Amino acid sequence: MIYHLKGQLVEKNPTYVVIDCNGVGYFLHISLHTFALLKSASEAISLYTHLQVKEDSHTLFGFMDKSERELFRLLISVSGIGASTARTMLSSLDPKQIMDAIATADVATIQSIKGIGAKTAQRVILDLKDKVLKVFGEGEIFVSQNNTNKEEALSALETLGFARKPAEKVVDRIMKDATEDPTVETIIKLALKNL
Repeated sequence: MIYHLKGQLVEKNPTYVVIDCNGVGYFLHISLHTFALLKSASEAISLYTHLQVKEDSHTLFGFMDKSERELFRLLISVSGIGASTARTMLSSLDPKQIMDAIATADVATIQSIKGIGAKTAQRVILDLKDKVLKVFGEGEIFVSQNNTNKEEALSALETLGFARKPAEKVVDRIMKDATEDPTVETIIKLALKNL
């Protein structure tokens, strides 16, 4: 119904903004991702919107870019995920990370979001994997070829008694710094030096 709003940013908070459009103030719920992209208050901005209509309320959600809004809409289409959970997901991880996690069936990443259990994370992946690839295209989602090496290395590190979260951070850093695709052994050796 309301596609986007363009106006003066009157109030800016991590969870909501107020936009003045020709004398009418619109209250929009936003994610931390959108909050980070907004500059200072009192600037002219344009946000894409999603209007949620319930029996007792009309709630507007604002997004800096269309892809975040599309992802939000995909997330709320999953059984068990409401608008507030979808907003929490977009606040915990940026849209690209969520799309990558869905495309690569990375349950652990989705489950790391507060309020998302193992079953919900699996349902998100099951319901949205094909849709995410169709809506955003393979080019926008980076399914890395060395993903299996990363997963094998993480599995080995977990077997060695390291917690997944810190191990994943170290492995991600190793993968980012590598000039070429490192082998599983190389990843594990470098991770052991940094853990």
